[in-house]
Amino acid sequence: MKRFFSKSYSILFLAIAGLGLLTASCDDDPIPLRDPNGVVAPEFEYTWAKTADSLQLATTNTYLGSNGTYIQNNTGNSTFNYWPNAHVLDVLVDGYLRTGNESYIPKMKALLQGIKVKNGNTYNNVFNDDMLWLANSSLRAYDATKDAEYKEVADFLWERIKLSWSDVFGGGITWKQDTPMQKNAVSNGPAVILAMRLYEIDKDPQDLEWAKKIYTWQKNNLVDPVTGLVWDNISETNGVITTNKDWVFTYNMGTWIGAGLRLYKATNDQTYLDDAVKSGRSVLTSPKLVSEGILKDEGQGDGGLFKGILVRYFTELTQHPTINATDKDKFADFMKFNAETFYKKGILRPAMLSGNNWKVAPAAGANVDLTTQLSGVMLIEAAAKLDKDGYFD
Repeated sequence: MKRFFSKSYSILFLAIAGLGLLTASCDDDPIPLRDPNGVVAPEFEYTWAKTADSLQLATTNTYLGSNGTYIQNNTGNSTFNYWPNAHVLDVLVDGYLRTGNESYIPKMKALLQGIKVKNGNTYNNVFNDDMLWLANSSLRAYDATKDAEYKEVADFLWERIKLSWSDVFGGGITWKQDTPMQKNAVSNGPAVILAMRLYEIDKDPQDLEWAKKIYTWQKNNLVDPVTGLVWDNISETNGVITTNKDWVFTYNMGTWIGAGLRLYKATNDQTYLDDAVKSGRSVLTSPKLVSEGILKDEGQGDGGLFKGILVRYFTELTQHPTINATDKDKFADFMKFNAETFYKKGILRPAMLSGNNWKVAPAAGANVDLTTQLSGVMLIEAAAKLDKDGYFD
């Protein structure tokens, strides 16, 4: 719901002291400003943090199911899906870090334990990427709360994931535990990030070595050396090996960038940072990723979550202290344009539901998958952080 300065949204009161003007507004709505002389056009005030609060609340109220886990959509499908719930944990950590509100902590813990219950009383999953998402979000929760249970879950998952490394195609981690002839970016980029998060905590040199070898394999097999675009997978069928270069998705770009940033921090090897910046520049320009400056609509379902994952790691790139000023400004402007567009056009108010096309809000009563909702929350949480840290000035 947009509010502009007009008769529709103002009530004139004649008081004894004179004429006063009051304007009704919602916490998450832009507050119109105007020049007293009427020369300058109305200007939005973007209430990033309040809007993040509203989206967080709407997500819990709309999607919370049983055992602290979240359901598939807002229109009656109560199916539990492992990997979106792993990202719910990430989003709850975002809210907790931004606000310090202790109410996030029991939600996070219930979700972690509920995922195990709903997954057959185990965290093990045939999809390695699903386990990687949960392991990474668990380590963020551990870093935020120092609750050892999160670290224990991540350690368990990491040991399971490493079992899927093989010499097929010269290395790499399989997409699934039972697909030895298919290896995907989504099961390798996040593995580098996980290994580096563990390395930061435990300082185990084996984790650093795992990160380096997984990164090297992905760079040699699934990353365009010229553009830094990340190809989805390499597979073998009937003896024919194929690299799927047609599928370039936002989330694979995000995890590749996040992997490079972490290895650069640990090793000071400029190559890792250069790789991340190269891919970041391509995010701004590739028609496979953007349309008119906005991250492309990748649909709902699994694709609904892809943009939010890119946003998470692209924000880290934007805030990296050693990238040059030109790149930093371009990256910040890109994030700001996406966030402002979504803020004005992509949110259904007052329900606070996210559109999968960030230029179009869902219709009232329309289906919005949890995945799609989470990407919107991630974008506004990122905007709140970037704005607070001075990147939206």
